[in-house]
Amino acid sequence: MNQDRIDVLRAVPLAAFQHVINGRRVCASDGGAMSVISPVDGTVLTTMARGTREDTDAAIAAARQAFDSGIWSDVAPAVRKKILLNWADLIEANALELAVLGVRENGTEIGMALKAEPLSAAATIRYYAEAVDKLFGEVAPTDPAFLGLVHREPAGVVGAIVPWNFPLMIGAWKFGPALAAGCTMVLKPAETASLGLVRLAELALEAGMPAGVFNVVTGEGAVVGARIAESMDVDVLVFTGSGSTGRRLLEAAARSNLKRVYLELGGKSPNIVFADAPDLDEAARVSAHGIFRNSGQVCIAGSRLLVERRIHEEFVEKLAFHAASIKVGNPLDTATQSGAVNSERQLRQNLQFVEEARGQGRKVIGGQRILEETGGFYMSPAIVADAAREDRVFQEEVFGPVLAVTAFDTEAEAVALANDSKYGLAAAIWTSNLSRAHRMVRKIRAGLVHVNTYGGSDLTIPLGGVKQSGNGHDKSLHAFDKYLDLKTAWIKL
Repeated sequence: MNQDRIDVLRAVPLAAFQHVINGRRVCASDGGAMSVISPVDGTVLTTMARGTREDTDAAIAAARQAFDSGIWSDVAPAVRKKILLNWADLIEANALELAVLGVRENGTEIGMALKAEPLSAAATIRYYAEAVDKLFGEVAPTDPAFLGLVHREPAGVVGAIVPWNFPLMIGAWKFGPALAAGCTMVLKPAETASLGLVRLAELALEAGMPAGVFNVVTGEGAVVGARIAESMDVDVLVFTGSGSTGRRLLEAAARSNLKRVYLELGGKSPNIVFADAPDLDEAARVSAHGIFRNSGQVCIAGSRLLVERRIHEEFVEKLAFHAASIKVGNPLDTATQSGAVNSERQLRQNLQFVEEARGQGRKVIGGQRILEETGGFYMSPAIVADAAREDRVFQEEVFGPVLAVTAFDTEAEAVALANDSKYGLAAAIWTSNLSRAHRMVRKIRAGLVHVNTYGGSDLTIPLGGVKQSGNGHDKSLHAFDKYLDLKTAWIKL
């Protein structure tokens, strides 16, 4: 990365951002504009359209018309593939611009943002574009007097509501397979991370995507998101975010057309370190980065560290050393390893968890607001070294750089602590014992279990949760299951 180029892009003034509906940039009908506050320095970055019910209905109508017309759903898969690959090329060509735009809006450190946002989105679109002309129907092995055919057809209009931590990456996990499958889409970004997705929609049009296929409506979840959820013309709803919002989306789907709803609702992921871990220092380093990069604002973050008691003190010391070595600062500086917290509200919530732990007499390392003079929202990594299983910091998702560390004595106790959560998104095990690793993978209730690593899984494997972490899967070929319907043809010969 070129710091001089980044400095030029960060200084570019931004015009007001509009919706992208039916192939056009559209101002809010009567909702006015919302200020975009940069977490880097607390200043107003630009404004974006405050979407209304009418704006959302217009986007849904455009997606419905585009789907029903067959302009996207009925073309040969190779046609969709070509346009999607063009789109991926444009995203990659504009990757640094997109990354800097996103960092200015949501605070992710530029080194992570470039790789995890535009470059990841481009790779995801390519993955599903390449796969779409390799999906086949089935011929049933039945009575030879009949022919049983199973067709895979696009499900229709997809509504997608995506979060602010990695909007391009998580957005692409949803619109990549949906659009490749032939669906059309209305996407609602988070209020504090919309600009990059608006820009992606503009690039989609430049790549040749027909009007109405991919629409983006910015605004408040209680208005735009709620309208998508209650619409009778949305066939599938996909969401990444909080459990409370997920419940409201399910209720809205039940009250409307019983649309299918797929939810990824975060986690409180256990990261379990046994005394026989292959390399304790490496485990401590990776564990620190597994919770403190991007200011802890990662769905699968290893926010509960379970450490075998006989190495607990030593491991916490190693962990604290690696946490202290993480450079927290301006996310547009290439030397920064952990950037800004997304918003002042999120920062206050993070600090509240830390102060509560201190008030309970827990040993807390770090966890202060820092760099206040910048006007931005920054926090040093926080380690609660002796969290108990009944503590709120052990049970609740903070979504910030706050790590709860708890000691255990036996493998059975580690399993019990790991599963003592309403969530089940991710987990990790550090051990040299292969048999133990396999036992733990089976016993831990989580959709993704790492062994002797944390994070970094690629597109070839699915990501999804159990329990209150949600249902359905992003990533891998399994993601197509959400966006394709099975249709049986039973033919008498």
